[in-house]
Amino acid sequence: MLLHIPGIFNREEVHRIRQALEQAQWVDGKSTAGYQSAKAKRNLQLTDDNPLAREISEVMLQRLWQNPLFMSAALPHKVFPPLFNCYTGGGAFDFHIDNAIRQVKNSPERVRTDLSSTLFFSDPDDYAGGELVIQDTYGSQRVKLPAGDLLLYPASSLHKVEAVTRGARYASFFWTQSLVREDSQRTLLFEMDQAIQRLTVDVPDHPALIQLTGNYHNLLRRWADV
Repeated sequence: MLLHIPGIFNREEVHRIRQALEQAQWVDGKSTAGYQSAKAKRNLQLTDDNPLAREISEVMLQRLWQNPLFMSAALPHKVFPPLFNCYTGGGAFDFHIDNAIRQVKNSPERVRTDLSSTLFFSDPDDYAGGELVIQDTYGSQRVKLPAGDLLLYPASSLHKVEAVTRGARYASFFWTQSLVREDSQRTLLFEMDQAIQRLTVDVPDHPALIQLTGNYHNLLRRWADV
């Protein structure tokens, strides 16, 4: 499931964040890549201990934990601390699949990467190229979202970032370990939850809502990995 989640940051916030990112100290993105990925990766990144990265990450995670769409779709258990990248001057990241397990720096904690997320801080017109290309069951999906919006997709997907030939593409990316490991089960639960929410608005007193809600929670109880 690919899901567009709009408006994590508003336009004014995005403008301030992008100005700060433009002034930041960037390093070679290969420093955080595995052996295979490093051969395909040509971009810039902020270091894990960069104060700006930590500041934005803290606000971003607060927003996500309060976002009903993200919570319903991701069913998050753990989130790997967000990272920040910049693609410019031909920078690209060829086809790859994200590592299954990520070790949090200077911590014993590990995060299983069930879901990948990219939060865009550059608008599509700010740069040429730079599409996030994701291979899924429906073929190849090419994504360039408005600044402030987030894309959520299975980390098991083969994906790449096309070369940026004009301007700069600023974004944050991170991984989520879900309470439900299997993507098809998460998708079913998400669709059920969205249907229940719509019915709660349209027919709030319908007796079937109790049964549907119970079925949702019984499935979640069966599939949750905690």
